[in-house]
Amino acid sequence: MAFVDDHPLEAKVARSSIAVAIIAVAVGGLLGLLQAWFRTGFLRPFSAVDYYAILTAHGVLMALVFTTFFTVGLFTWGVTRSLDRGFHDRRFTWAWFALMVLGTALAFVSVLGNLVGWIPLHGAVLYTFYAPLEASPTFYLGLAGLVVGSWGAGVDYLWSLYAWRKENPGERIPLQTFMSVSTMLLWFLCSAGVAVEVVVFLVPWSLGWIPRVNPLLTRTLFWYFGHAVVYFWLLPAYFIWYTLLPKFSGGRLVSDSIARVVFLLFLLLSTPVGVHHQYGDPGISQGLKFVQMTSTFFIVLPSLLTAFTTVASMEHGARQRGGTGRFGWLRALPWENPAFSGCALAGIMFAAAGFGGMVNAGLNVNAMVHNTLWVPGHFHLTVGTAVALSFMAVSYWLLPQLTGKRLRFRTLAAVQPYLWFVGMVFMSNAMHREGLAGVPRRTSVPQYSQVAFNLPITGFDAVHLQIVAGAAMLFVALLCFLVVVTATWFGRRGEAPLAVNGHVPEPLSGPDAGPRILDNFKLWVAVAVVLIVIAYGIPLASIIQHGLFAPGSAPLPT
Repeated sequence: MAFVDDHPLEAKVARSSIAVAIIAVAVGGLLGLLQAWFRTGFLRPFSAVDYYAILTAHGVLMALVFTTFFTVGLFTWGVTRSLDRGFHDRRFTWAWFALMVLGTALAFVSVLGNLVGWIPLHGAVLYTFYAPLEASPTFYLGLAGLVVGSWGAGVDYLWSLYAWRKENPGERIPLQTFMSVSTMLLWFLCSAGVAVEVVVFLVPWSLGWIPRVNPLLTRTLFWYFGHAVVYFWLLPAYFIWYTLLPKFSGGRLVSDSIARVVFLLFLLLSTPVGVHHQYGDPGISQGLKFVQMTSTFFIVLPSLLTAFTTVASMEHGARQRGGTGRFGWLRALPWENPAFSGCALAGIMFAAAGFGGMVNAGLNVNAMVHNTLWVPGHFHLTVGTAVALSFMAVSYWLLPQLTGKRLRFRTLAAVQPYLWFVGMVFMSNAMHREGLAGVPRRTSVPQYSQVAFNLPITGFDAVHLQIVAGAAMLFVALLCFLVVVTATWFGRRGEAPLAVNGHVPEPLSGPDAGPRILDNFKLWVAVAVVLIVIAYGIPLASIIQHGLFAPGSAPLPT
């Protein structure tokens, strides 16, 4: 039986969540293409002022809406499948989903209001929504609805785990549930910062209830959330790489325990290092910045563990398929399977992104690239490929599980991951190069003449052409994905047998090979809270010592 038949409610919730995610990536992808072409001067169908609203919409739709809804859909499937039990209250489940949809609609309408004058709303504050830029209350309330609604999804997962543990005392938590719950616990911790920023400061400020806010405080609360949210995006991709990529390879995960350790390390280490995004802020001491820089480099450890474990699992699968030799086994992998190739290519791109991430984390080197196009280039390797391409790839395997329908246009699906990969190589490489040359980010029409001498070999015309061509290839790859999933979604059930095996194989080294303390979420959350207090107690106390709302700035005119 397919998952859709065994758990119809949860399958519908997962389908609905992924449907919203697909709509978000479709709209956001189009806006991204227009944005890339506008900055390079290739095509400018709107004004330089409207560029910022489009940039805001692209960032919010791709980085918040697409990722959050897809994560909720993926985890709903994973928790339900691994525990073999449904959610406890369908009314609660549909309530948090409706809140997420309503919040998304409110935020998007606010951004749209900046583009069409007849909607008196303002939301063009970019993805990094902190003072002194001010948006409408609708924008902030919409984002709050999206976040709080996603908390409801986490409550459902925790409730299911609690009920399962009562029925299965002494059993180890199934790996997919462990990963889902670990990720949502991280989300609870890190999103508390942005919730305080929005509810306590930005909404009252935008409504005129308070005359001013402290920009450094809102910025710090945002980055308390803003770095850890990267791992909220990334961990669902790790969920795929650990539990499904070995299956796609034809083998099994090497070690269950390593996977659990990796997710716990992210739970502990992700939130206390957000200050490394504020190296340029004068209100935070250099000593604290150095400490957080050192802490940031510890996050390399779980990523290295993941690289070792996933590659070893793929090698096991390839050798099961007849692969031989030191590197010859790579040819035995199913590169024609889009679910495998998309995840594998996403992992390769994430390895490249890791090197750029270490540059961003360095206190001294960061000063050279922080406010340049290097950062969006890095961002598109991480969330734009490691996460987005993994989500697209797993959709080719997961949608038949959730709909009971066979995958359509398999050849188009097989081409799509490679097209996305090549397009991102072009665009991101050009962004990194322009960033090193000093081209600024967050600007609609940069003054390239001021930094053109830094690219003497090919000049800006050639690098711009890479961005134009790369963005076009990415959009074509996105269209291929949309055609495949739409045709699959609206196809008929029963007209061909499902050629998808929904079984997830057990790891070579199971959970009993690791200590049971790994499953003690109460302990690990307590440790995570202590680390957060240590990391943020001193800077927040220093920032608010002269008052919560002062020193601050008057609202900017809109």
